[in-house]
Amino acid sequence: MGTNEIATLAGGCFWCLEAVFDQLKGVEAVESGYSGGHLANPTYRQVCAEITGHAETIKISFDPEILTYKDLLNVFFAIHDPTTLNRQGNDVGTSYRSAIFYQDESQKATAEQVILELTEQKLWANPIVTEVTKFDKFYMAEDYHQEYFANNGNQPYCRVVVAPKVSKFRKQFLDRLKK
Repeated sequence: MGTNEIATLAGGCFWCLEAVFDQLKGVEAVESGYSGGHLANPTYRQVCAEITGHAETIKISFDPEILTYKDLLNVFFAIHDPTTLNRQGNDVGTSYRSAIFYQDESQKATAEQVILELTEQKLWANPIVTEVTKFDKFYMAEDYHQEYFANNGNQPYCRVVVAPKVSKFRKQFLDRLKK
């Protein structure tokens, strides 16, 4: 096993993203938190109030020998709508924006390449609005947000929003699921 790499991604509610990436082969750990804002140590309430500039973000530790960064981004783009500015479904605001917070120039180049390839494939009627921004800081979300779907699967939001997204992912990426 090589050295793990880190990816930081925002694409709507972090509960959805975490629930999907937790099941992906090559992913060692997923943490929910906040990136891309201007306030140190923001709270969930502050982020939701749209006063910090942060996006709900996940930090993924992954083994690049099992899962490449490009493969990880392809899953990311398959599980959210990268064409809606500051929203995913009924979740609206800058905290729900689509963003890739790249760790280094290689990740930046890969992100830009993937976006170009997806744009050329014309998978969506509207253009991709995912921001590609240099990673600055990641603030871990409150404990109750970690493994939220795993611990609260019967909660209404989880049943209506998270579960269908996880189900769609599992069908689409069956060969990439952890055993």
